[in-house]
Amino acid sequence: MDEISIEKIYNQAIELLMLYGPKFILAILVLIIGWWLIGRIANMAEKSMNKVKFEVGLTHFLVSFISVILKVLLLISVASMIGIETTSFIAMLGAAGLAVGMALQGSLANFAGGVLILFFKPFKVGDVIEAQGYMGKVVEIQIFVTVLLTYDNEKIIIPNGTLSNGCVKNKFAEPTHRVAIEFGISYGDDVHKARDVLMSVLDDYDLVLKDIEDKKPTVHVSQHGESHIGMLVWAWVESDNYWPVYFGLYERVKIAFDAADITIPFPQRDVHIYQGTGE
Repeated sequence: MDEISIEKIYNQAIELLMLYGPKFILAILVLIIGWWLIGRIANMAEKSMNKVKFEVGLTHFLVSFISVILKVLLLISVASMIGIETTSFIAMLGAAGLAVGMALQGSLANFAGGVLILFFKPFKVGDVIEAQGYMGKVVEIQIFVTVLLTYDNEKIIIPNGTLSNGCVKNKFAEPTHRVAIEFGISYGDDVHKARDVLMSVLDDYDLVLKDIEDKKPTVHVSQHGESHIGMLVWAWVESDNYWPVYFGLYERVKIAFDAADITIPFPQRDVHIYQGTGE
């Protein structure tokens, strides 16, 4: 009886091997070759994206995404080749994906925002932006968040969904920028003299642009305040020189006003006291 059972098992094993062996071997070959081809495709895609100067973060994400999708399709194809029913498997993956999507709505919004930022490039690494009440240099754009570094060396992490759906001010996206500062002078000072002094400061400042027709430095009387006359200075500079010129003008104007006997008044208020008649 034992010999008959062993022989029966042996014959069944031979039949199964003859039936599924070629399919299994072919599936293994397809898996190995397909895995290698996916790696080659991912490398070619990465090189192509680098040639057209895609953002580094977007390149890595797209390459990883393409690789994962192709590998999933490859595994499903291999499973189908060896006789595994894949319809229910695909349905299960779809249901799992839907459940995960419902559970991670906020994360998916940040993910989608990251893709939009990396693809459309409203700002890039190195830009100075202002968003959500924060201003700083963009040091990293990840898939889910963007990292800013403030001028106080504080690291700010903002979700990409918020950035893609909100207002973002890109401070220095253009090569030139206008510095606008209002200086106050006393009502007793000569406005024309003050304008000449301010223009002299601008003309002597090497970092102020003077050769662009519609971006020449100008000075305007901007307001009649309670205790001063406002003199508004507009100076166009290269974006990298914005802060040096911004702070430099305050120092240079103070020195020039002192030399020209022009007063920078402090806020003051006249108080008149009227004494009523007592009974």
